Amino acid sequence: MRLGVLDIGSNTVHLLLVDAHPGAQPVAYASHKRPLSLVKFLQQDGSISERGQTELIDFVQEAWAFAGRHNAEDLLAFCTSAIREAKNGQAVLDRVQSEANVTLQELTGPEEAAMTFFAVRRWYGWGAGTILALDIGGGSFEMAMGHDSLPAHATSVPLGAQRLTRDWLPQDPPTAKSIKDMRKYVRDTLRPAVKGFDKLGPPHLVTGTSKTFRSLARIAGAAPSGAGPYVRRVLQRTDLGLWAQRMSAMAASDRVHLPGVSEARAQQLLAGALAAEAAMELFEIDELEICPWALREGLILRRLDQLVFDGPLEPPAHIGPIQSERLRSERMHPSRARV
Repeated sequence: MRLGVLDIGSNTVHLLLVDAHPGAQPVAYASHKRPLSLVKFLQQDGSISERGQTELIDFVQEAWAFAGRHNAEDLLAFCTSAIREAKNGQAVLDRVQSEANVTLQELTGPEEAAMTFFAVRRWYGWGAGTILALDIGGGSFEMAMGHDSLPAHATSVPLGAQRLTRDWLPQDPPTAKSIKDMRKYVRDTLRPAVKGFDKLGPPHLVTGTSKTFRSLARIAGAAPSGAGPYVRRVLQRTDLGLWAQRMSAMAASDRVHLPGVSEARAQQLLAGALAAEAAMELFEIDELEICPWALREGLILRRLDQLVFDGPLEPPAHIGPIQSERLRSERMHPSRARV
């Protein structure tokens, strides 16, 4: 079947179409995305501006049409911290439903962490033992750990790279004081979250997922994306600390020339590096491995598992095939997810 995953993140809005069936690895078919940073459209009162809502709806309509043109049979549409934490988040969801005819699933932070962990577990398999999965997005930082398909503990903190840049590093390049203040804030926020993992013991494998960790590993010497997903990529804490120090003295226009750093990510990469460095220090991690699968893949794989348990979707004849996502929408929660 051809499955569409519409990801409304804090940095980008992205539709990925994959060809997949239960028991097989999903294969990317087509992609449509836009560098729409919803965090930048947050107003003083914490609500998403009218312009931000309009651009979001425009993209969702584009994505819906794109999925239809490419014969998608099912559509998973979800949003993360940018809308979840916005003061008018529910109103934005209602407006997307009304004007774009798409229902966005709002994932909680722990749900987001759990589904990312689910993808990491599927990538590495049971032989990896206990896994600690870290994921830095634009608005939040997810952490999850366990030895089963779903984590024993999953949490989320508001330490996304875009959010930290907006709130703590407004100058370009940033001042030494702003970096010092942000470091303290990040550690103060992370410390209680990290402590919640103490009862689980040390992990056998630590992974970093998504664009921030991939970019940091690339500038520290990991293989480029063109080498393919099966090349082992690692990020050493010592290398991360060195590059965090170097980027502290760089303007965004200089960071964009680093390997693997896009113009859209250059501004926020320092904040992501400082958050990653703090997490590795507090977890006492010397090295982590970059996992090519993350939240989107977790949701895809879970959807395929649903088809095994529940059977294929059979939408009524008067409803188009990709509209079937509304017939079976359910909130995902680590304690209830079936795998």
